[in-house]
Amino acid sequence: MSETQHKPAQPAKPTKTPAPVETITVAPKDAGQRLDRWFRQHFPTVNQGYLQKLLRTGQVRVDGKRAETNLRVEAGQEIRVPAVSRQLSKPVAAAAAARSAGGSATGSGLHITAADRKLIESMILYEDDDVLVLNKPFGLAVQGGTGTKRHVDGMLAAMADRFGDRPRLVHRLDRDTTGVLLVAKTRYIAARLGKTFQSRSAAKTYWALVEGIPRPPQGRIEVALVKDTGPDGDRVRKARPGEQEQAMHATTVYSVIDRVGQKCSWVSLKPVTGRQHQLRAHMDILGHPIVGDPKYLPASGHSSLAYTDFADKLYLHARRLILPHPAVARGGPAKRRTPDTIDVTAPIPEHMRETFLGLGLDPDRYEE
Repeated sequence: MSETQHKPAQPAKPTKTPAPVETITVAPKDAGQRLDRWFRQHFPTVNQGYLQKLLRTGQVRVDGKRAETNLRVEAGQEIRVPAVSRQLSKPVAAAAAARSAGGSATGSGLHITAADRKLIESMILYEDDDVLVLNKPFGLAVQGGTGTKRHVDGMLAAMADRFGDRPRLVHRLDRDTTGVLLVAKTRYIAARLGKTFQSRSAAKTYWALVEGIPRPPQGRIEVALVKDTGPDGDRVRKARPGEQEQAMHATTVYSVIDRVGQKCSWVSLKPVTGRQHQLRAHMDILGHPIVGDPKYLPASGHSSLAYTDFADKLYLHARRLILPHPAVARGGPAKRRTPDTIDVTAPIPEHMRETFLGLGLDPDRYEE
């Protein structure tokens, strides 16, 4: 008998099968939601950082195209989702379930303390059956990310017992920006508010302290922006020739409210569009960066202020928000329990108040 006859059969090498992929059609009730919020609703175990990785690597697509987290989904669109989104570890799933139930999970960063509850309650400027309007303080992140355990979104989710459902963020503020933050109490209201922001029916006013005096004192900044990554993290800058495809159209209306000689000025900023860091980048491009801006001020190269006179904080405040109430249309005049319009103003934060008083500006000028 030959050697070949005695040789045992070798097991067949396993063939790699491609990872299964789901294609989910956006339902009419979900239309108008941001893509990241749609994901949190359908795949609560997928956190923001991991979703961004899936989008960046093209594993998640909308109608076959790459997308970003702030894309507003439309009814009938097809979202490509890798199976890994449903296959995350049990500890992650347990943490997400605890958050949805308003509980906590050891080691998950979702535990909410009595102090956190008290903070959320103290932040409420307006509340009805459908919405919350908060006054976000300086330094508190709106959403989680790498290394961010404590944030508004997580604290609200853990307080579902207080609000009756999982509250949903409708828009965002930077960690260091203070002021008006709108939250929907239900998924239905979040979708309606998403359409309101998408149609630019929401009027947002910010206050800022900027270097120098903008000329003319009232104007409109229309500068397309692109994302850029540097040693200090992500930022946006003016689009250069040849970058039209990735450029984001951005428009801001500004007006000087008061000034301190030629040193600095108090300005009102009204974003027509809602791009990341739009106001901060536009004011720097205009040559008048926002005081205390850690991302854009060092790059501007024209700081003329003695920063020992100011707090080590960003002087940007989301002052006022006006928009149609999302519940009015569904109830009709006879059943209406809410105002036609949400119109909420956030008081100026303490670090801005103290600086305004020190500069001879009147922070209470428009309080009524």
